[in-house]
Amino acid sequence: MIDEVKPAGVGERMWMWIGIAVAFAGGAFVQQMGFFDFVRNNPGEIWKLLLEHIYLVGVSSAIAISIGVPTGILLTRGFMRRYRDGILNILGISQTVPSLAVIALSMTYIGIGPNTAIFALVIYGLLPIIRNSVAGLAGVDPVILDAGRGMGMNSRQLLFKVELPNAMYIILTGIRTSTVINVGTAAMSFLVGGGGLGDLIFTGIAMVDPAYMLAGAIPTACLAIFMNWAFGRVEKWIVSPGLVYH
Repeated sequence: MIDEVKPAGVGERMWMWIGIAVAFAGGAFVQQMGFFDFVRNNPGEIWKLLLEHIYLVGVSSAIAISIGVPTGILLTRGFMRRYRDGILNILGISQTVPSLAVIALSMTYIGIGPNTAIFALVIYGLLPIIRNSVAGLAGVDPVILDAGRGMGMNSRQLLFKVELPNAMYIILTGIRTSTVINVGTAAMSFLVGGGGLGDLIFTGIAMVDPAYMLAGAIPTACLAIFMNWAFGRVEKWIVSPGLVYH
């Protein structure tokens, strides 16, 4: 009996055509709102604000990573384990504070400018990194750790050769989440003189001008999508192929 052969790729083609239709409809909408005309007439301004936005996200994410990952490691070591849940709960509560309130509080102490925005973004981006670092390291199979100790590894060698490689996927997921969140949050930096694409968004809101709003919102969304994709590629490059996650 010959099995029936189903046409291959029917579902993929259907989704491709749906994507093309959605893209066409979206393009027609933004064209009607004057987005393309605004971009054509103001490429220099959009590029400048995009670079400012990338700078804010890049610097704040770098600082958050340099603080968050070591903090996550520290919370899984020795006597700090007893304080882990309490510290994570405090960080979780701080994460519920609206990003606008965090930026406003930062402005109270630091003043107006990019430094205020960067400080607020660091605070807002720490929790996913610390939480995932703790989860990744705490989730390493004890059998693997025992095997490392049986090979004569000390604590430092276990951390760098066993624990971190096995936890890297979860740690990178936290970093990706933090960075993507900060791409959107950085739009509010305009309110404290931090620059970025929020300049176009909030100016468009004030002027009730859709072209201005879209000129800021679309690059922000595209940047978030690109960062999410880029970190996905980095995960595949850094994480060992032998570690499979579902």
